[in-house]
Amino acid sequence: MNENLHLWLIPLLPFAGFLLNGLLGRRLPQPIVTAIALLAPLGSLLVVLAATGFSLQPNVLPHVEIYGHWITAGTLHIDFSFVLDQLSLIMLLIVTGVGFLIHIYSVGYMHEEEGYWRFFSYMNLFMFFMTVLVLAGNALLLFVGWEGVGLASYLLIGFYFQRTSAAVAGNKAFIVNRIGDFGFLIGLFLLLANFGTLTFSEIAEKLAANPSWTSGVLTAIALSIFVGAIGKSAQLPLYVWLPDAMEGPTPVSALIHAATMVTAGVYIVVRMHFLFDRSPFALSVVAIVGAATAVFAALIALVQNDIKRVLAYSTISQLGYMFLGCGVAAYSTAIFHLMTHAFFKALLFLAAGSVIHALGGEQDLRKMGGLRKKIPITFWAMTAPILAIAGLPPFSGFFSKDAILYEDFLQSTGGKALWFVGLVAASLTAFYMFRLWYLTFMGESRNPEAHPHESPWTMLGPLVILAFLTLVGGWSGIQRFAAYLRPSDGPLPEGGSTGLEILLSALAVAVALLGWFIADLLYSRRPDLPKQLAASFPTVYKLLLNKFYVDEIYRSLIVKPLLALSKYLLEWVVDVAILGGLAWLLAGIASLGGAILQRWQSGNLRSYAAWLALGAAVLLAFVLAPYVFGTSGFGMFWAGH
Repeated sequence: MNENLHLWLIPLLPFAGFLLNGLLGRRLPQPIVTAIALLAPLGSLLVVLAATGFSLQPNVLPHVEIYGHWITAGTLHIDFSFVLDQLSLIMLLIVTGVGFLIHIYSVGYMHEEEGYWRFFSYMNLFMFFMTVLVLAGNALLLFVGWEGVGLASYLLIGFYFQRTSAAVAGNKAFIVNRIGDFGFLIGLFLLLANFGTLTFSEIAEKLAANPSWTSGVLTAIALSIFVGAIGKSAQLPLYVWLPDAMEGPTPVSALIHAATMVTAGVYIVVRMHFLFDRSPFALSVVAIVGAATAVFAALIALVQNDIKRVLAYSTISQLGYMFLGCGVAAYSTAIFHLMTHAFFKALLFLAAGSVIHALGGEQDLRKMGGLRKKIPITFWAMTAPILAIAGLPPFSGFFSKDAILYEDFLQSTGGKALWFVGLVAASLTAFYMFRLWYLTFMGESRNPEAHPHESPWTMLGPLVILAFLTLVGGWSGIQRFAAYLRPSDGPLPEGGSTGLEILLSALAVAVALLGWFIADLLYSRRPDLPKQLAASFPTVYKLLLNKFYVDEIYRSLIVKPLLALSKYLLEWVVDVAILGGLAWLLAGIASLGGAILQRWQSGNLRSYAAWLALGAAVLLAFVLAPYVFGTSGFGMFWAGH
């Protein structure tokens, strides 16, 4: 079928919202700004839902829409094209659906902010670039969206730019992501050099035509692409920007740094799975990095006291789970967890925002407590995603996380080790999330000056919808989900049995319950124990509290030497050698010219007349030379040389 779905409307509508609010928002009434900001993502969502209805017909996906030739250079042809297939459709539903709910929430959360119009223009800009990234039919157009979401992230992290910490966090996110993007660009250049195209379908076709092609260049391409994914999805060692990104407004954390942008790295690995499938080494690297990040970030989250930073490290850890699924070629499990994570992590951030709103901006867990009865809707809205992320049934996280662990266990090479690391991370996750739950809602209030109040329904409504999705989002099961995605990312690895799957699921639930039990012991029944443990193991506690001193190490080994080198180059090479030398040269030329002219200016009229006569003679010689010698004076001059 050649039906035109008008996919271009999906990114164009948010872009129109960005332009309207960005150019006119300062002068528009707040209700008009709100209407523009909400109608833009709502329109995109409606187009996506229409495309979903279209996709239910047999044999209509993938659906390609080409809007013109973009680049033509020799044999290279790159079209401006959008592709709708099973993978991009699921991502679009997540981006536009969750994104629209977060936009609604933001109306209540940001209504008193001075830059209300600016905030929503940036949010719409992000939606534009993220939908371009997902729909792109080739790697170059995807890279445009990839860089664009980085720009939008920078603007939104630094929204409170008057605060030095927010400005620094925005710069940090931007710079760290450029490191990853350098690897991504190398991967694009290698694709061009070896395939002569950047179109995903053409690359897959060429690989399918050469089943024996498993050379090192494919590993180099896959690893280069993965470096970009490490930066965008905040994995070791480029994760350091994401915790600081919590300086932005809480809805930004929910939309960009939990549900959508940070999953772009997972998306690109799955989108280009045909490259990773040809390189077992690259897949092993993906799995190891994911497993290491999952545990590393979970350990840091154990003792953090800022409610948003706990969730930030939780996001890094859960993204590690997704790469753990990709690393064993179980791409459907990664996307399944990406989807359920979008539901429960967006809900966690928005519920945390509701807590912060109730406490007048307080984010320190040590100054909370006793909120269960004072903000009951927020309490239940936050309880659901905590149960989900801990991996407890029947919530969505149970199904998606267990699917990843099960596929890890089935791998013949290193699978049991990866599975064990994932299991440890699951127990740690349950502990630090229930720690957050107890410190926030249980016990007595530790902030007597606070007067908590429930959030308005513009904020609570999205919480209720996301809580429902958090509950039922995984009920389809991984087998049906994988069967739907199979045309886009290939089949799930085969093996195992129902009995083994039930046994491993029971074990995963058991370790989650163990984490909950320990959190209950430390923060409910024996609240004095955490301080005793911190005093008994001060080195370990300080190591975790200071995030393994990674920021300090980077600052000492990388940032300070680069700043010193830059200062040296600026002050001595640029200022002294280049600019100073140029100034000295110009001054010397001026002095020399002045000395020569000074000799001419003798005050003797007869001397002036002689110099004028000499100049006139030279000029006359150049003019008459063509007639006397057959060539110009300049020609004679150069011929003599």
